[in-house]
Amino acid sequence: MRLDPALSRKDALRCMSEALAAHDLPARDARFLLLDLLGLSATDLILRGDLPLGPEGAATLEGAVARRIAGEPVARIVGAWEFWGLPFGLAPETLVPRADTETLVEAALALHPDRRRPLRILDLGTGSGCILVALLSELPNATGIGLDRSAAALVQARANAGRNGVGTRAAFVCADWTAGLSGCFDLIVTNPPYIARDTIRGLDIEVRAHDPLGALDGGVDGLDAYRAIVDALAGGPVRLAPGGALVLEVGYDQAEAVATLGTRAGLGPATRHHDLAGHARVVRFGPV
Repeated sequence: MRLDPALSRKDALRCMSEALAAHDLPARDARFLLLDLLGLSATDLILRGDLPLGPEGAATLEGAVARRIAGEPVARIVGAWEFWGLPFGLAPETLVPRADTETLVEAALALHPDRRRPLRILDLGTGSGCILVALLSELPNATGIGLDRSAAALVQARANAGRNGVGTRAAFVCADWTAGLSGCFDLIVTNPPYIARDTIRGLDIEVRAHDPLGALDGGVDGLDAYRAIVDALAGGPVRLAPGGALVLEVGYDQAEAVATLGTRAGLGPATRHHDLAGHARVVRFGPV
């Protein structure tokens, strides 16, 4: 697709939409790309949509459409995405925050109707920090630690915490699950790798080619991370405070297996929370 620099913003949007539609991609992707990459608001497009793109704008949008047609997600192209109504920058080492994960945030917040409690939160495999930052944005007296094995992911998570006004209440530590950490936490949350290794090659190109493998690969059966987490909490120096809860995101068909792992490890009975598609997307241990 070629865009004439003299083309207006509105006409460019039409051309981009048509180019994406020819590859069965939604028109809304064109709008996301144009607004974000040109630094425009929806109002700007309405009021100043007749202005020409210019050479730089045309080249930027041409490259973005080519990348989208090649299978790169919009979030990767623009380098950011929204989660829980908050903006999050992305790095190659972080997953793109997904709406399914908001089910975990909802389940965790439902445990604490008094949002003013000074909770201690631990986020295992924090990635972009989206879960921890979302929780801290709703719990003004809470503090949290985000752990990740990727130092580059932690740089991005720290930046996201600062960008969203919770940086002074969040710390980030490079560690493999709970290694080197100790203490009690009121709330432990995690969205660990849970894709069975042999199925990764069959995922959409947007995922398999652009999400970090380490954030996807859950081992042969997809449950390796869950085993490590429940075993560490059952017998290690990191533990739940009295009345605390462990809240885990799971794959659409993994709730029963993860519930069994936690119960056998002595974490007590499990509660399941469903996403908008009706899948048991979150498993929670304690409090009953």
